[in-house]
Amino acid sequence: MEYGETNERDLTKAVAALSAGLPIVFPTDTVYGLGVAVGMAQSPEILYDIKQRDHGKPVAWLVGNPEALSLYGKVVPDLALAIARTFWPGPLTLVVKAGTNVPVPFRAPNGTIALRMPDNGLALNLIERVGFPLATTSANISGQMPPRMFEDIDPALLERVSVALRDDAEKSGVASTVIDCTSGHPVMVREGGISIADIQALG
Repeated sequence: MEYGETNERDLTKAVAALSAGLPIVFPTDTVYGLGVAVGMAQSPEILYDIKQRDHGKPVAWLVGNPEALSLYGKVVPDLALAIARTFWPGPLTLVVKAGTNVPVPFRAPNGTIALRMPDNGLALNLIERVGFPLATTSANISGQMPPRMFEDIDPALLERVSVALRDDAEKSGVASTVIDCTSGHPVMVREGGISIADIQALG
């Protein structure tokens, strides 16, 4: 199968697949992702199966706007909201306590959810059209490098999805910064595309 630059027909197919609870491959600002629509898929299990990854490892959600932090999070600190409004869209993942509208299969074992708004027009378009966040992990077999280019995606993985989208936007290849916002004081879990100094400047 050949994959060219994404057009409207491809987008329509991708939205239809996501709406049916099926996984797709699509670009983000950091790497290519593998994801399902949260409101349509019953769980993220298919993502684990495709990646050959340990089940139960949390899968982050890609969301369409900073307001999603309050929509899907519970007791979200004001500083976390300020961080989201400052650095979203971008390579920043915020971990918050999951609200009641977060399906249990998509929550981490400790009852949290990780949210990020990607700085990629195609990904945001999908989220808007589907109307739900996309539970997303990098589009690589476990142990392989996350793909910055479409050509880097393992053919065996592509064979497991019905739709794969591509664009020509450069991917940073740098993992997102992860901040735990489950308490009153955000804690840096992983430094990535946004530095500790950038976050501290908001304090």
